[in-house]
Amino acid sequence: MVDRDFCLSSYMAFRFLWKEGVEFAEGFRHVSFLPVPMPERIPVRSSEDIDREIRKQVEALYDKYEHIGILLSGGMDSASLAPYLKPGSHAYTFTTDLAGVFDQDVERAKNYCRRLGLQHHLINIDFKDYQKYTPLVIRHKFAPVHSIEPQIFKAAELAKRDGVQLMLVGESADLIFGGMDKLITPVWTFDGFARRYTFLEPALVLNRPVDQSALFERYRIGKDGIDVMRFMDEVFSIESSSSYMNAFGAAWLPYYDPYAKLVMADPLDMDRVRGGEPKYLVRGLFALKYPDLEIPFKIPMPRPVDAIFKDWAGPDRPEFRKDIPMDRLTGNQKWQLWCAQEFLNMLDRA
Repeated sequence: MVDRDFCLSSYMAFRFLWKEGVEFAEGFRHVSFLPVPMPERIPVRSSEDIDREIRKQVEALYDKYEHIGILLSGGMDSASLAPYLKPGSHAYTFTTDLAGVFDQDVERAKNYCRRLGLQHHLINIDFKDYQKYTPLVIRHKFAPVHSIEPQIFKAAELAKRDGVQLMLVGESADLIFGGMDKLITPVWTFDGFARRYTFLEPALVLNRPVDQSALFERYRIGKDGIDVMRFMDEVFSIESSSSYMNAFGAAWLPYYDPYAKLVMADPLDMDRVRGGEPKYLVRGLFALKYPDLEIPFKIPMPRPVDAIFKDWAGPDRPEFRKDIPMDRLTGNQKWQLWCAQEFLNMLDRA
């Protein structure tokens, strides 16, 4: 079924199309990531359990692939995976000529690579890269994309040239081990969580917005509650992981996330999370691998969209309002508008 208005609103609100069978245009079919089924997950109770199970997974990967690389940020998730790679493996970290975007990431990643004997590659990202690679990842998804996808695509292309046959990522650790503390720790009302999670309110930017509350309604508890953890497991996981699946898929480079095969055997200790220990089991894994280093707090994979789209005037297609308050939008929200407009222009040319 074709429903462009719904699809635009879904992308604005959630950064993906949550309704299967609804597409932007005839002949288009978007594909979303499906999490590893629970019966296939490996229960872990401790950092030592995680260490053992990741080691098993990576050893099995080396039976199939000679050259494995890693997408390495300055955070603890990917840093904790890097020690399982063989010395001399390739590691890729994003950077940019724009000041203050990736600086902390780059310095930490350099340190990890020096310690582990990894070949470190810095991948510069600028607006020309977005212009070059965005159409490629859009065509592969048949929908507008997340701002991380052109970056990942560029990294994958460079990794292939270096002979990398498989890329490791640590993307799932946040979801599985309680890393999204700002989202999961408050006691949300239904409306409060819906407002907080909506990335860009469709009615603010679209001339024909379509209400997206039906997705939140699936998780309503009683009159005014919401099952946040189930929402994250079933919605956030698709939005987040689909970006990696699509970008690597468009580049034809396999990737693997060892965290995605794991599950916590015990309930998440919300007191520890609220007390400043998000992802406490992964923090313990980092301490096992780097006992002399301070455990870093979460660093989302940086994207230079704030600087790149700082002065962008906004979309000019008829689908978008002419009175969008661009000065109130974040770089990622402006990216969504820019990417959606690029996608719609591509549809018109198809």
